[in-house]
Amino acid sequence: MANLSKQEWTALENKAYDLRKLCMQTTMWAGSGHIGGGLSVMDLLTVLYYKYLNIKVDEPQWEDRDRFILSKGHAAIAYAPVLCDKGFNDPEMLKTFNLSGSKMGMHLDSNKIVGVDASTGSLGHGASIAAGTALAARLQNKDFLTYVVTGDGELGEGSNWEGFMTMNHYELSNCIVFIDRNHCMIDGPTEEVMKLEPVADKMRAFGFNTICVDGNNIGELCDAIDIAIERSHEKCAPTCILMDTLKGAGIKSIAGDYHCHYMALDDDTFAKYSKELEEDYRNRLARVEKEGK
Repeated sequence: MANLSKQEWTALENKAYDLRKLCMQTTMWAGSGHIGGGLSVMDLLTVLYYKYLNIKVDEPQWEDRDRFILSKGHAAIAYAPVLCDKGFNDPEMLKTFNLSGSKMGMHLDSNKIVGVDASTGSLGHGASIAAGTALAARLQNKDFLTYVVTGDGELGEGSNWEGFMTMNHYELSNCIVFIDRNHCMIDGPTEEVMKLEPVADKMRAFGFNTICVDGNNIGELCDAIDIAIERSHEKCAPTCILMDTLKGAGIKSIAGDYHCHYMALDDDTFAKYSKELEEDYRNRLARVEKEGK
């Protein structure tokens, strides 16, 4: 972890833990939510928003800001807590998440929620939007980067692959693609519903510099992002960071189970999952002590 000190890694683990708790609490307030896919991508959201993204909370439409596009828009149950914790929106809004009359819907609307660069929901659009923002940066001689997160189930949509072709054709190294490979979708394991493997080989065939990481390991994520950013300064093949993650990461009872794609929590399960989340947090800190520098 060449560019990540033990102190910084610990701080990011602390933040990811707090955000996972807030994601669970938001699910309670909403009555239900896409908690599984939200938790699988939370480590990446933490790393991007608290280490890498060049953004200004007091100037959310800053022209030179990095763009972030959550193509797997149903993970808004995790994204909304990040945007509130970061200061873009009032945290009180989380108490009305997906409730009637709330601005904060199940999929975040860029016209209603501050800090959202693109509304997503009809899955498969994020990659094409990201290709557009990255190409715009290139044409305008801008240095901002575009980061886009897709889900593995989402890759069943052909429009994703059209977006990937565009990124490769224009050598948009200033666009960094993340695939949240949690191996599950709403109807079951991805390989049973619609075979996706070999994902890494497919991305390489589409011209991407592809890096495979443990997507729930903050250290590995940072190493991969550092490589992608270094490459972004040259016009060359775009980078895909293929994140092997767990659906429901951090909560032992549901981790890796597709049934947690969308679920409700009652008081008993909330208490049980909170204890498991705390245990996972202790294990993560132990990893930092072992692997950090």
